[in-house]
This record gives sequence, structure tokens and C-alpha cells, in this order.
Amino acid sequence: SADDNIDVHVANVSFEPDCRNNWHVHHNGYQLLLVTAGEGWYQEFGKPAQKLHPGDAVAIHEGVKHWHGATKDSWFSHIAITKGSSEWLEEVSDADYAKLAD
Repeated sequence: SADDNIDVHVANVSFEPDCRNNWHVHHNGYQLLLVTAGEGWYQEFGKPAQKLHPGDAVAIHEGVKHWHGATKDSWFSHIAITKGSSEWLEEVSDADYAKLAD
């Protein structure tokens, strides 16, 4: 968003098949994901990955280490609404990503 009076960042994010972001956490806020197209994954550290479809919504609380991205065979798009700052961490390993069942 381009308005200095709004304290959230809004982004329309698209991942090509087999693409994902790094593990990360949000500080001083939260993130909401609103799935708009395709199929993707969301995973919190230490928990099983959740497959996401259009219409799904994910609320990510402050300090929760997580990642999200596309499945191996599908494009994936979501609206990300983020309050606070993001800390980017290590990559999701190819071996761990390959274990996810489409």
C-alpha cells in the first residue's frame, strides 16, 4: 500500500510451480494470507505442512517461524497483509520440500 497512514503492507504474490520463500518470522505484528489461485503450501516450524487452495485464509501470529509457496505442479497466488517487520531465515531445503505430497 502506498499510503503512509496505513500501517500494513499489502502484496499480491504469485509463485511459479516448485517455488517457495525462505523460512521467516514477523515481528511487531502478524501476517494474513488470502489464497486467490492455484495450490500451495503453508508450514509452521515443527508442524506438518498444510495444502492451500483458493478461498483459504491463514493467520500467522507474531514470532511464528514459517514458509509458504507453490506445490510442485501448480502456480500459487495469495494476497499477503503484513503488519510489522519480517526477518528472513534459512531456505526450505530441497529434501524437505520434496517430501511434501501433492
